[in-house]
Amino acid sequence: VVAPITFEKRTPCKTLVNKTTGTKYSANFLKGRVFEISLADLASQDEQYTFRKIQLKIDDVVGRNCLTNFYGMTLTTDKLRSLVKKWCTLIEAVADIKTSDGYTLRVFCIGFTTKRQNQVKKNCHAQTSQVN
Repeated sequence: VVAPITFEKRTPCKTLVNKTTGTKYSANFLKGRVFEISLADLASQDEQYTFRKIQLKIDDVVGRNCLTNFYGMTLTTDKLRSLVKKWCTLIEAVADIKTSDGYTLRVFCIGFTTKRQNQVKKNCHAQTSQVN
C-alpha cells in the first residue's frame, strides 16, 4: 500500500489478496478497499498525532503497489470522550463543501462552550438561539 505524497512515510502497511485465477484479477479485489491508519504511522512525529485516524482508499494497482487516495479522517473514541466535559454545551455542525476541482467534502465540526475568565457560575451552557 502506497500513501499519497502529502504523507512522509509512503508505505504504511501491506495487505493480502487472492491470486489471479481465470477471469478474476487480483487488482479488482484490491480496488475500493479502505485502510484506517493512525496519522502517527504516516508522519515522522510519533506521539503527537496518535489520536487522528486517516482513511486511505485504493484507487489503482500498479505492479505490486496499491496507489491510495485520501478518503477521510476521524478522531479516536477516547480522544472524543476526553474533549466532552460536564456543565458545558456541545455544539456540532455538518457542512457539505464542493471544491473548485469537483470534489465534495462533508465536514463535521465540533465545539464546546467554556467558562469566562472571572465566571463564578458552575456551568457555561449556551442558549439554543446561540447554537442554531
